[in-house]
Amino acid sequence: MPKVVVIGAGVMGLAAAYQALQDGCDVDILEASAEPGGMAAHFDFGGISIERFYHFVCKTDHPTFELMAELGIRDKMRWVETTMGFFNDGKLHPWGDPICLLKLPGVSLFSKLRYGFFVFACIHRDHWPALENRSAREWITRYCGKAIYDRFWHPLLDFKYYEYANNISAAWIWTRIRRIGKSRKNIMQEELGYIEGGSKTLVDALVNAIDQRGGRLHLNTPVKRVVTENGRVTGVDSAAGYFATDDVISTVPTPLIPGMVPDLAPALKARYQAIHNIGVICVVLKLKRPVSPHFWVNISEDGIEIPGIIEFSNLRSVGNDAIVYVPYYMPVTNAKFSWPDDRLCDDALTCLQRINPTLRKEDIIDVKVARLRHGQPVCESGFAAKIPPIQTPIHGLQIADTCYYYPEDRGIAESVRMGRNMARAVKSFDR
Repeated sequence: MPKVVVIGAGVMGLAAAYQALQDGCDVDILEASAEPGGMAAHFDFGGISIERFYHFVCKTDHPTFELMAELGIRDKMRWVETTMGFFNDGKLHPWGDPICLLKLPGVSLFSKLRYGFFVFACIHRDHWPALENRSAREWITRYCGKAIYDRFWHPLLDFKYYEYANNISAAWIWTRIRRIGKSRKNIMQEELGYIEGGSKTLVDALVNAIDQRGGRLHLNTPVKRVVTENGRVTGVDSAAGYFATDDVISTVPTPLIPGMVPDLAPALKARYQAIHNIGVICVVLKLKRPVSPHFWVNISEDGIEIPGIIEFSNLRSVGNDAIVYVPYYMPVTNAKFSWPDDRLCDDALTCLQRINPTLRKEDIIDVKVARLRHGQPVCESGFAAKIPPIQTPIHGLQIADTCYYYPEDRGIAESVRMGRNMARAVKSFDR
């Protein structure tokens, strides 16, 4: 029975532990925080359990559906017809289907047709290798024209990636468009999903399944060092003591790896350090009234420095109140990342009032602020060649985080797929 230590109890780490237990391994999971779930962890919001960082499900998220079926919670999947908005020139426009595109003012018919064919091609192409070494700016401008890029994409990329915006991978943007585009009932209607009770339902089911199979979850247990000898893993030193092991599966952010695995070669450490991450802050507001009828609203407006908002209550029913996520993406070196919570809340409300001028401060029932330093890997053009191999030169040590999903974006389905694949690889190692 191989002994496996999984570092990190986000969905990827929990899925890896679950699969390793199924394959007959003895498993310990070490998690630095006080609860499992990672970016899918919840908080209590006035009696409503909700994610700190919003999640939704698309129809192509098959690894999620397969795992839910195994855990006996497949019946918890819910599907909702959702809509998108676009806030520009002081107006909230409906968005997300051909009619909305054709009706949008201020864009020539020729540009609209180019953009429509571009989106159609993105959704219906399953492979597009030529995009790997191209930037999204170059690619979108070539296919759609500068006017389309400047109006729809430039603000989104600028206020998510700042100094990295001009070199974001075209392949990464394409897979985002494709995933959302394939989650539709038809050309006119988007349909997204959520898990009843939120992501916590899946996290709790995984934790229970791990416990029932003899796995051990150690919370409040940050890892100090992965210990190696003669080129192979021998154990993990943690705040709770030493764990002897045959294999380690690390799912923590790659910037933490050089300090956590000091025996890696300097050249490999440099590859981990070369992967940049964007921080994320989500200001989550519970309001007496809705901001819009849409699940998400993209923003391209002077004076609003966020890429959009997510009105989560238009996907998952939470009673009579509206729940809105206002996400701020930026490098953690940006001054705004260190703003106090009350300043962020005031800024978020100002953004929402631009979209819906009837909102007042008195409409806020509650507000929470969630921060994450390693929220989004920066996937630059040519990013595939930048990612180190999952199996390291140290025998028995596998390392991956959300950047390894590339060209797919972060998401529960990709976390499940990656975690289970890493666990299955344990069986193939020579012992």
